[in-house]
Amino acid sequence: MVTLYDVPTEELIEELTDRLADRLETPEWVEYTKTSHDRELPPQQEDFWERRGASLLRKVAIEGPIGVERLSTGYGGTKGGSNRYAVAPAKQVDGSTKIIRELLTQLEDEGLVQTAQGEGRRTTADGDAFLDEVAKDVFDDLDNPELERYA
Repeated sequence: MVTLYDVPTEELIEELTDRLADRLETPEWVEYTKTSHDRELPPQQEDFWERRGASLLRKVAIEGPIGVERLSTGYGGTKGGSNRYAVAPAKQVDGSTKIIRELLTQLEDEGLVQTAQGEGRRTTADGDAFLDEVAKDVFDDLDNPELERYA
């Protein structure tokens, strides 16, 4: 049986993005919101919301149970500390928790993620089955002879 660990991450997220496009509803405010305060502009991808949802679903499946704060740290970046008059080291800043919470709520409504009281979020049995189905489809589409031993 093929799982999400057996396929390349980029291809898995690409396929999850396509499958979640019909299931997730993009809020109106996304085109004006930055993903972190180390960014200068909002995301320019047209399918940003679905792609971030696919990435979140994969992260929750691998690292779950996981909370919003840990996820925002993972989606953060480094903010330059230097300005015209002083030199300071760069600092780690967290990603937007609003985007993460909103996406996790939508994934919960779809039945792919559930809340574990006091621990964070984890995938449901339906979510694991959905990820395995997508991973199998991605694996079947791969033309890589080195991966045949995993089949």
